[in-house]
Amino acid sequence: MKGLKFYAMGLAAALMLNSCGWSNTAKGGTIGGASGAALGAALGALIAKDGSKGKWAAIAGGVGAAAGTAVGLVIGKKMDKAKAEAEAIANAKVEDAVDANGYQAVKVTFESGILFPTSSSTLGAAAQGSLTQFAQNVLAANPDMNVGIVGYTDNTPFKGKTAAESVTLNQQLSLQRAQSVSSFLQNHGATSSQIKEVAGLGESNPVADNTTAAGKQQNRRVEVFLYASQEMIDAAQAQSN
Repeated sequence: MKGLKFYAMGLAAALMLNSCGWSNTAKGGTIGGASGAALGAALGALIAKDGSKGKWAAIAGGVGAAAGTAVGLVIGKKMDKAKAEAEAIANAKVEDAVDANGYQAVKVTFESGILFPTSSSTLGAAAQGSLTQFAQNVLAANPDMNVGIVGYTDNTPFKGKTAAESVTLNQQLSLQRAQSVSSFLQNHGATSSQIKEVAGLGESNPVADNTTAAGKQQNRRVEVFLYASQEMIDAAQAQSN
């Protein structure tokens, strides 16, 4: 993720995460043996990359650092399973991320153009099918995973508004969209205790060129992060003992 500065250990972990052909299980074992406390609240930094830490930094830091190859292998195997389940969801783009302990996490991206009509935070009928599957087949199937939801917009200004006003309105729209996704997921299988944070970051952190229509479409998105809960870490530690 752009702008994220890890400690030296975190950078080494990130390089391992990007190794071609590695499963999350293998990555989890390697990182579990190498990282520990050095990555601290990496997920908090990963998601709050614009400096808007919210509750994530505290949550991520509070999870603590779970070191050990055996623990990493157990968590990695669970993340492999969740990733495969997410990849089966229509309209979902699935990628690897890094959780608060340096273990593999899963990032699932839904384009806002698929989820919402223009300038709206009301979910479209087509999107509801994908989110229902995601709630039931991924979140409900993995109740020991924590969830973070982040909304983004492109930088299109609002008619009759100044640039500063448009930035504020886009931030509000991105939050409303993230909240809509969160509410829908909870109404269709996810639990409120799973969802640790819902945020809107507006125009910040574009993933594509905002000067093109195709780029704007990619920047209008909702990202859902799946990462290890303290419950999962405790279970992995007990299993590895």
